[in-house]
Amino acid sequence: MARTTLQTWIRAALTLCCLLLFLPATAEEELEYKMDLGAGLGGCFYLGDANGTPFANLSMMGAITARRILNPRMAVKANIAFGHIHGSTDGFLPTDPYSLSPEGGLPTRVKFSRNVMDIGAQFELNFWGYGTGVGYKGNSRITPYILAGAGVTLGMGGGGGFCGGMNIPVGLGVKYKLRPRINLGFEWTMRFSTTDKLDATPEGTQLADPYGVKSGFLKNKDCYSFAMFFITYEMFPKLRKCNN
Repeated sequence: MARTTLQTWIRAALTLCCLLLFLPATAEEELEYKMDLGAGLGGCFYLGDANGTPFANLSMMGAITARRILNPRMAVKANIAFGHIHGSTDGFLPTDPYSLSPEGGLPTRVKFSRNVMDIGAQFELNFWGYGTGVGYKGNSRITPYILAGAGVTLGMGGGGGFCGGMNIPVGLGVKYKLRPRINLGFEWTMRFSTTDKLDATPEGTQLADPYGVKSGFLKNKDCYSFAMFFITYEMFPKLRKCNN
């Protein structure tokens, strides 16, 4: 009789423990969302014939982003970004690279300053599953990621006229889930454009083949970089499957 009573109490205790373990997991089950919206702010610099040093001539940039979250490891992000670029040859540019003199004529100084607008989309791949860190999936609240995509670059202002071209963004970043629906992060990208007119000047000099080197699709073209901190807010919960 005593043995039967002890077995009953043991079974009841085990059942209660299982219930206690199950209930918190259900209450803290991670909720996934379809997309997020956000904004970023940071620095922008140009690399081309008038600047060959990364992070030199740094100016401000800002962006608005919308991200379609495919799963905890993958996402597709669209952006509209604005930045300012400028540079100077500081007297090292030859006046005429096709002249008969070995130096291409006397060196001249060319300065430019203008704004760029970037419209594009990138595919993001997280190193780890990204989430709140609760529930059975074991996602991480912080993850580095890499990205690549395509976009359009528009150059405006500065007296150099309007120009445009395609761009190929490549970069990396890190994101951190501050709250279940709020994300913070930092991202750095290089944007390789198909135009050599981003460094156009009011005098009409476009620094196109200043050394007489034939250009190609991306060869001898202008590129620029965005380095920004961002914050995003997730919305539109995904429908959860019922396991009952």
